[in-house]
Amino acid sequence: MKSWIRAGLVALGLCLPFSSVVCAGVPAPTLEQRVAGLEAYLTNSDPAATLTTTSGNPQERPTTASVGVAGPGHNAWMMISAALVLFMTLPGLALFYGGLVRSKNVLSIMAQCLGITGLVTILWWAAGYSLVFGKSFQSPFLGGLEFTFLRGVTSVPNTDYAYWVSQNVFSMYELMFAIITPVVLIGGVAERMKFSAVLFFTGAWMFVVYFPLAHMVWGSTGWMNGVWNPAAGIRAIDFAGGFVVEMASGWSALTACIILGKRIGWNKESMPPHSMVLCMVGAGMLWVGWYGFNAGSALAADGVAANAFLTTTLAASVASFVWAVAEYLDKGKASVLGFCSGAVAGLVTITPAAGFVDATGAVLLGLAGGLVPWFFCTRVKRWFGYDDTLDVFGVHAIGGTIGSFLTGIFATAQVNPNLHLHLKEIIGRALLIEQSKAIVVTLLISVVGTATVAWAVKFVMGLRPSTEAEREGLDVSDHEEKGYIY
Repeated sequence: MKSWIRAGLVALGLCLPFSSVVCAGVPAPTLEQRVAGLEAYLTNSDPAATLTTTSGNPQERPTTASVGVAGPGHNAWMMISAALVLFMTLPGLALFYGGLVRSKNVLSIMAQCLGITGLVTILWWAAGYSLVFGKSFQSPFLGGLEFTFLRGVTSVPNTDYAYWVSQNVFSMYELMFAIITPVVLIGGVAERMKFSAVLFFTGAWMFVVYFPLAHMVWGSTGWMNGVWNPAAGIRAIDFAGGFVVEMASGWSALTACIILGKRIGWNKESMPPHSMVLCMVGAGMLWVGWYGFNAGSALAADGVAANAFLTTTLAASVASFVWAVAEYLDKGKASVLGFCSGAVAGLVTITPAAGFVDATGAVLLGLAGGLVPWFFCTRVKRWFGYDDTLDVFGVHAIGGTIGSFLTGIFATAQVNPNLHLHLKEIIGRALLIEQSKAIVVTLLISVVGTATVAWAVKFVMGLRPSTEAEREGLDVSDHEEKGYIY
């Protein structure tokens, strides 16, 4: 009797996934189709691709248990990656930036990291995710409104972006990119911008710069999404944020720091980092978190993610070493700050290329990421006299720009077969031209958009604290706290 009961339960379990289909008169899938759906999980491809019928009637299209369901392994990796990217901001950048500023401003930079995290999360929930990854506008420049307030964003995958990742997980992963971008930006204006102005500036900047640019590069109808949009006006590629995160934050930081003006006493009094220990700890956290940033951008635990893991390691290590060597040849000493700056510059430079280039390409990108940003931070900054407090322009704008450019040279479909979908005829040839076009567009959007927002906030409420407050330190003037009480 028990064996009959067990057999009946097994049979019921096998039938349950298809009961609604059968009741609706839709034919059950064949065993081959069901197996093909499982194989699609291993290859990170569409599980519904093989589910066709001879009649072609969509109402008779069969389904399997794997259609519309997130894959456990891919989903788990993306949740871990989302946490890693948030880890880059909290506490990674908070400690990295916190160590680089003077002790009287350490809490202000941490408060800005926390404040921006909360603000951007609210904006993302309300409209940001929809404006970036929606498509109801059918526009190459902005997404849509179908996902406002994360309406309909459930555990069912949005197959415009990932076949095996829950859309709610995908939305949270992309939120972490939206958070870290303005946090990187504020490093260029650290120590001299009011906390209230930082929040108002960030809120406006997200709508003017980040949301449109992110849709153009990553949205399914985006103007510069060369990999996935066959109708893209500029057929550029950006694996993990060379345009959207690095260039946007870096060029915006330069624009904002020029409009804001220099810190009181800049170039007249010493302003060294107050804690290289915090800086080193933060840099290490950034490096670890960047695996979620780059390898996670494959949106699956697959071979492309594995390649991004490899290239991220190589580029960061090479750039860190090269920056320190350049310092040693220039000054006779290799500093911890140099090692940390080089590592971050290498991570920035490989970001647009991580899932598109091989190991040799990663080493060459790391070499460029160590030398060119070092030159801008140590020479160009002094020549032109702009007060980019934490070298956001030199590291992120320049690293992101040269990384995006070199991606057009070193990208190969042997690493990422998706490049053959719509770019087969330009890989290794005209792709460099498309990358150059996207670089110019990103630069213009970032500079013009940031200037517009900065001037507007300056007119409405002012950007800087009083001279007395700036001299006293923003920890006290903005938060009535001190980072250190001796």
